[in-house]
Amino acid sequence: MSDTETDDMTVPGLGRVGRASLQQRVYEELTKSLIHGAFAAGQVLRMQAVADTLGVSIMPVREALGRLGTEGALEVMPNRSTRVPLITEARLDDLSRARCLIEGELVRLAAAQIAPETIGLLRQQTQACEDAFVRLAPEHATETSVLNHEFHFTIYRAAGSDVLLPIVRSLWMQSGPFVRASAIIYGRNPSLTAVHHHWALIAALEAGDAEAAVAALHADITQSFDLIRADMKKAQDD
Repeated sequence: MSDTETDDMTVPGLGRVGRASLQQRVYEELTKSLIHGAFAAGQVLRMQAVADTLGVSIMPVREALGRLGTEGALEVMPNRSTRVPLITEARLDDLSRARCLIEGELVRLAAAQIAPETIGLLRQQTQACEDAFVRLAPEHATETSVLNHEFHFTIYRAAGSDVLLPIVRSLWMQSGPFVRASAIIYGRNPSLTAVHHHWALIAALEAGDAEAAVAALHADITQSFDLIRADMKKAQDD
């Protein structure tokens, strides 16, 4: 049913889904794809292609892309096209610093109150992620990104901060392409242990050791970003 259609039968308590609600749904779908590393750094998102994929008109896509551009998750180009930001050393440093600060505080809060059943869930998620890395191919990079996101946000939700959680979500929107890039690097180097720090983080949380938990988180974040730096340097040298 279109936004302009009417019906004699109505359902009490429900309002019509207007264009603003459609725009929000498009925004949420794009946000989820960014967080999960579905888009590569530098990838151009053409409005018509996005609209066709989502089965919507151009207008809500334009509004959602503009909103994500304002939030720094996407980049509006001079020709008015929109792309996923390129990976640069300055952006790596900025995101790494911000993530360590904000996510470290959430881990500190979680360590004081995390439930035993949540620890069990974190173990299951980490094992699933470890198994996924074993069979990792470039086309599976999104799979490991999704699992990595589930692990981290299980911890962050356990922290119980309604203020910090949306900030982290914004940081992960900007970090998605970096997470994807690091997953591909891990896939090319089977000797690297992608989830070693996850296990250390779980052990620290179970022990209620906030400082050890924060240290494990920082090591997890910086390891991925350092891998990308090394890969960029190698590409420049070659």
